[in-house]
Amino acid sequence: MKRLTITAILVFLASAAPAQTFPAPNYFEQFFVKARPVKRLPQPAGLDQFVQDGKLHLSLTDAIRLTLSNNTNVQVNLLSISTSKNSLLRAHGPFDPVITTSFNAARSTSPSVTSLSGAQTLSTLSQPFNSTYSQLFGTGTTYSVSMVANRSANNSTFSTFNPSISSEMRISISQPLLRNRGWFLTRAPISVAQRNLKISRANFEQTVNDAMLSAINQYWDVVQARQNLEVLRESLTLAEASYNRDKRALELGALSPLDIYRSEAQVAQRKVSLIQAEYQLKQTEDTFRQTIGADLDPSVAALDLDLYESSELGADTPTPDLEKVIQQALTSRPEMTQIEEQSAIDEINLRVAANGLKPDLTFGSFYSSNGVGGNQIVTGSGTPVVVAQGGLLDSLDQLGSLGFPGYGFNLQLRLPLRNRSAQADMGNALVNQRRTLYLRRLREQAISLESRNAVHQLEQAKLSVAAGKLARDLAQKQLQAEQRKYELGAEVIFFVLDAQNQLSQAEQSLLQAQIGYQRAQATLDRVSGDLLKRFDVEITHQEP
Repeated sequence: MKRLTITAILVFLASAAPAQTFPAPNYFEQFFVKARPVKRLPQPAGLDQFVQDGKLHLSLTDAIRLTLSNNTNVQVNLLSISTSKNSLLRAHGPFDPVITTSFNAARSTSPSVTSLSGAQTLSTLSQPFNSTYSQLFGTGTTYSVSMVANRSANNSTFSTFNPSISSEMRISISQPLLRNRGWFLTRAPISVAQRNLKISRANFEQTVNDAMLSAINQYWDVVQARQNLEVLRESLTLAEASYNRDKRALELGALSPLDIYRSEAQVAQRKVSLIQAEYQLKQTEDTFRQTIGADLDPSVAALDLDLYESSELGADTPTPDLEKVIQQALTSRPEMTQIEEQSAIDEINLRVAANGLKPDLTFGSFYSSNGVGGNQIVTGSGTPVVVAQGGLLDSLDQLGSLGFPGYGFNLQLRLPLRNRSAQADMGNALVNQRRTLYLRRLREQAISLESRNAVHQLEQAKLSVAAGKLARDLAQKQLQAEQRKYELGAEVIFFVLDAQNQLSQAEQSLLQAQIGYQRAQATLDRVSGDLLKRFDVEITHQEP
């Protein structure tokens, strides 16, 4: 049997990120990515290979393969994993480095009110430039490197540098000491996003299980409706044979005209049942086509279905052990994975809420270097004289020599006298943790009850099949006996027709019991978490 693999792949276009997260693409590529809206969905795949002799030939495994490939509900739920991956990518956003650059140019002219202005009308041109690189580390440390330069020119006679170019390089570090300190708190949103991604995958696995169980039930619905139609056709054939025999007996004078209406009425009634069964089959097939995506392909939607999986029970049908089924369900069901991940999220939220109750004490420090350059002017003679020409390189040379440093540190304490918001967050975190514990117990109780019911339904279906076979065999013998009596003239037609009805009902009951066993087996596999393994389905996800 071929292995069925559902691969959830999502390619991320991310900006620069920490080494422990997603690999960054070409740096400039992120600025030129254009959104390409999806206007058309892909056509359903894999249907053509099952078309033979103008019919769609499908086994149960084929139906499951087509359901997982083409079912719209499965594809919609698969997108939720992509959304969770995007949320995980967004959670890394605070660690992304940022460069902020600005440049301004402003000229101002103002009348002088003092001789110290150096001109009757003071004209000033200012062109500041600022570029800052900042980033957050996992320890909660924020650092930034700033480069500031300003070119200033004026008509004041007292300026010693005109135009002057001043520059400054500043390195700043800020570290929380109490609140928001440490790897756990800074990466808490990432941990929550990772847990939510696992929950999304568990939800998708649950959707796949539900889709497979629905496809199995609908497959057997079609099989049952088609075989039920065959039973009704055989019943109609028997009724028509009895009616034709009565007509010949009437023509020969061996039967009263009043005695033929019973067999004629039976033919009419069974024709009505046959017509109803035919249209019931059409509706069942249309529902099944939608599940496997056959209705999306016009060339396949009109084809007849040939579902050749046998509903007969195998020779060895052991009864499952109830306790083992319950234990396996509690460890294999995706719903329990969801609860486990939610419990981990509640624990993270509880620690984050406890952090919010701490005082906010932050340590900060900086180091800077300064430089200046430009045309140096001497004004001692009354007339400004340029004695040396300079520019930006002179300013940067002074800056790099570290001859004009600046440094310092600070401590900032924020101590709320009452923090009701943090107390409310802490209370909600405790409530959510307790709610998850109750949900775990409720889920365990539900899974235990589902397991018990599934095992009991399988046992009941197995006994029903055995009883149905016995009833069918007895009904066949009863019909043969009544038919023989009628041919010998020892019985009236009523008993023959009644025996035909009983045989038809027995065959329908046996068919229903066999289909019921197949459904009960699929339900048990779904409840115990073995449905994917039974049909060799594996859900894989390519990590970002």
